[in-house]
Amino acid sequence: MSAHRSRTLVIAATAALVTTVAAGPASAATPTPKSPVAAGFGGAVASIDADATAIGTQVLRDGGNAVDAAVAVAATLGVTDPFSAGVGGGGFFVYYDAKTHQVHTLDGRETAPKTADANLFVENGQPLPFSDAVTSGLSVGVPGTPATWAEALRKWGTRSLAKTLKPAENLARTGFVVDKTFQTQIANNAARFSAFPSTRSLYLPDGAPPAPGTVFKNPDLAATYAQLERRGVGALYDGPIGADIAKTVQQPPKDPASPLNVRPGKLTTADLAAYDVIERRPTHATYQGLDVYGMPAPSSGGLTVGEALNILENFDLKNASKADYLQYFLESTRFAFADRNRWIGDPAFIDVPARELLSQRFADTRACLISKDKAATSPVAPADPRRPAPCAAGATAAPTPYEGENTTHLTVADKWGNVVAYTLTIEQEGGSGIVVPGRGFLLNNELTDFSFTPVTPGVPDPNLPGPGKRPRSSMAPTIVLKDGRPFFATGSPGGASIITTTLQVLLGRIDRGLSLEDAIAAPRASQRNSAAAQVEQAFLDQPETAVLKARGQGFSTAPAEIGAATGVERLRDGRWLAAAEPVRRGQGAAQVVYPANW
Repeated sequence: MSAHRSRTLVIAATAALVTTVAAGPASAATPTPKSPVAAGFGGAVASIDADATAIGTQVLRDGGNAVDAAVAVAATLGVTDPFSAGVGGGGFFVYYDAKTHQVHTLDGRETAPKTADANLFVENGQPLPFSDAVTSGLSVGVPGTPATWAEALRKWGTRSLAKTLKPAENLARTGFVVDKTFQTQIANNAARFSAFPSTRSLYLPDGAPPAPGTVFKNPDLAATYAQLERRGVGALYDGPIGADIAKTVQQPPKDPASPLNVRPGKLTTADLAAYDVIERRPTHATYQGLDVYGMPAPSSGGLTVGEALNILENFDLKNASKADYLQYFLESTRFAFADRNRWIGDPAFIDVPARELLSQRFADTRACLISKDKAATSPVAPADPRRPAPCAAGATAAPTPYEGENTTHLTVADKWGNVVAYTLTIEQEGGSGIVVPGRGFLLNNELTDFSFTPVTPGVPDPNLPGPGKRPRSSMAPTIVLKDGRPFFATGSPGGASIITTTLQVLLGRIDRGLSLEDAIAAPRASQRNSAAAQVEQAFLDQPETAVLKARGQGFSTAPAEIGAATGVERLRDGRWLAAAEPVRRGQGAAQVVYPANW
């Protein structure tokens, strides 16, 4: 999950007003203005970062469309939020085209090397410890983010890649103001960051993280962006940037004095050259007369959100008490996650029963297992969507494996009515921990989203590693249409909790009468087919929690917040509303081109 960083947007015209890290301690600077909600005309942008939102809004103001702005925001997040996303990662892009009234998706998920097999993370007959796999070359997949930017702009944008990346390049070169969260994220990873001279020199100058109030520059990343501007993404997939990535993966640049056992990977320049972004047909579910579009496999987001919505069509959430509503919400994802874990993986390798998982007939067979008065006992077993049987409980349980939580989500709309919901990641906070020497960006550890060994012994696991395979994801960028036109769009970071967060925002807005900003702010719970749902403290503090516990619901407090959602909504009077977190992650940043009272 990305944390918001309030900081000054330092561009060339104002660079002389701030002090840089290289010049010594910097005086405090005024952060970029931010608000978690804005309404007005001309388009809207919501992200976790004020600088990224400001750059995206400027693109819209200058005549760019939602796709142009989304790529500019994402590139800026690679500068200011490098521990969650960037050139070295991947993601999923969902786009509504106002001219055709069609929804499109791009799969920019990372891929495993061609040499990978089901035992990628097995050593001496045993799965590697998760932490060992994370900080290694083994965990690095072929980055899909740069190719996603180029493909989105080629298909639907109005600007060149060079023009779109330029603001992020300028920001990387001139710098941004560090805040406490940026410092803390580095401190959280200091042990492994210090193991790599390339990472240590960038993020631990003089042996410590940059102090809040100082200006952080990344000239190597600026140069990387400049090279992508000049040569296109071929500089990475078939050029010198890619050669440096492959060398770094195969020979991790570890300090010999570090005690970490950093295993090399086998990703090659041929793997990079073979990478393709795939346009896929979006998932589609109807709910309360609305059309809900999301990301298909290898993401499980759209399919699992869609199944849960279909399950919930069996219950009157609008008129239910709050306790009953929360009971149905928790139970819907308990069963949907059981089916997710059993059936969803990379469709190039697995016959994913997508149509059947999204059928109302199948959802009805799951809904009849849900009781308002008694929680099911997890892990519940999956059912076979190809052979739906009324109230069939299944035989073998399907628990949910861990999935990295440090991701980011942005949502953009433009004056023409185009909308983008885009979730991107490098997986763990800080990814693999390895900065490509001379390039200024961290490599992902996305391949740890594969199951290391079958989650349920004796049951086929659709998410084992394979050659060129894409690991399953929970990213769930979502666009909701009403009568074929945008109603709202949303998404969130948070690993597997992305699905429950997105669903909770959808239900809050559609069923519970909440505004989009209040649906984003509501206390969160995440039931992922486990004995105890992960919940925020604010959720436990609700009076309904005692009722839910009496019904058998178990709860465990999340380490911090769950998710960091953003969204945009088309209001009835034609204005756009942009909304982000009001508190979580230090508050998100929402902005419109021409503000108006709301």
